[in-house]
Amino acid sequence: MDKLRQAAVAPQKLFLDGTWQAAEGAPLDVVSPIDGSVLTTIEGASAADVGRAVASARAAFEDGRWSRLAPAARKKVMHAIADRIEAEALELAVLGVRDNGTEFNMAYKAEPGSAAGTFRYYAEAIDKVAGEIAPTAPDVLGLVHRVPVGVVGAIVPWNFPLMIGAWKLAPALAMGNSVVLKPAETASLTLLRLARICSDCGLPDGVLNVVTGTGAETGAALAHSTDVDVLTFTGSGATGRRLLEASAASNLKRVYLELGGKSPNIVFADDPDLAQAAKVSAMGIFRNSGQVCVAGSRLLVERAVHDDFVAMLTEQAEALQVGDPLDLRSQIGAVNSEDQLRRNLSFMDMARAEGGHIVTGGARILGDTGGTYMAPTVVTRVTPDATLFQREVFGPVLAVTPFDTEEEALRLANATEFGLAAAVWTGNLSRAHRMVAGIRAGVVHVNTYGGADMTVPLGGVKQSGNGHDKSLHALDKYVDLKTAWIQL
Repeated sequence: MDKLRQAAVAPQKLFLDGTWQAAEGAPLDVVSPIDGSVLTTIEGASAADVGRAVASARAAFEDGRWSRLAPAARKKVMHAIADRIEAEALELAVLGVRDNGTEFNMAYKAEPGSAAGTFRYYAEAIDKVAGEIAPTAPDVLGLVHRVPVGVVGAIVPWNFPLMIGAWKLAPALAMGNSVVLKPAETASLTLLRLARICSDCGLPDGVLNVVTGTGAETGAALAHSTDVDVLTFTGSGATGRRLLEASAASNLKRVYLELGGKSPNIVFADDPDLAQAAKVSAMGIFRNSGQVCVAGSRLLVERAVHDDFVAMLTEQAEALQVGDPLDLRSQIGAVNSEDQLRRNLSFMDMARAEGGHIVTGGARILGDTGGTYMAPTVVTRVTPDATLFQREVFGPVLAVTPFDTEEEALRLANATEFGLAAAVWTGNLSRAHRMVAGIRAGVVHVNTYGGADMTVPLGGVKQSGNGHDKSLHALDKYVDLKTAWIQL
């Protein structure tokens, strides 16, 4: 671990058409949130660089080097990629932690561990997902073919770049598409390493291109490209809106968005183990310093147990060890960047101004390390019209609001523009089913928080986005349906 922590990271290039190339734009520093040191540089791709990447992907798609490869052959390559990710898991995890600050114990499982499983899952799906024969008249044969869309643009966030990158890359490749991948500028290193792995494992040149740089230049160029057929994105609602505008202004490419949430975690007094609920709920918001799309950032607690539950959860929060994410004793790592930490702290000022009470946390800690760390934070007296109730922080900040009835809990749960995730803690099975049915969210946990695997989809409703990552349903984003109507 120490050797990997201290290993020099060479300046990174763009991965275009199977080779490492310099960009027209100026390089960007990669600053580690662990201690504020500069790890290396990445290229800042210009619009022209993105154009070269898209052209490479289009050429690879059109000549069929991957898109018309036999399913069994694509499957073999994707299994090889999964094997290689597993073989390099430790190195990938440490590199990613140095880049984005996630605590190692979580990163090892969630990043290379998840990515390898994702590639393996979609490798197995390749030769098991078929078209259809329509129930037509006896003298007609109606066939529905599932064909690759062409060139996929994928824009990936900084919180779990390897995991979320694999969620987009693996199903797109499985269906025979070519991909231009744009990582976040504050977490690009593991996805550049993944490009090398894919190439080494036999993915043909041009099928995967990786362009690094800012969202304002590199991401915008990808979104406005008239030769990208589908754009898939995980990130903020503001950026998602700009991507939809870019689609309308260019070629009307399909745009799939996962835009985060303000997920309610609802605790009823009849839950049989409130102490366990408090423990799980604490990790449901504070793991990865709250930088999780589905984080349970709104705690709705039945008034009868409100004070006791907040006390238990506060005890859990204060017991968490925040620190160097490469120290195996650390349970919570660093906030991704100085910009994100400043944004988190600005919410504390708003919370105080709007009558919120900061029970614990609310401040930067470990400032002498040079890194970006924030104490797990619990804020009570948060009303439904408060900023902290309505807006996503994407940091280790929990907003607490009491309720009196099941009907009020449901109303509060649905009282934001988001609809990504939720949780319900109750010992009443009928109530659990009513809440699952009534909450407007893509995933509702019951007596747990987090942990859904690759077999089920992840997607949002309302302003949390559209489309789904994970599961076989994710394949739908990367295929077109083509009907063949044959007179017999």
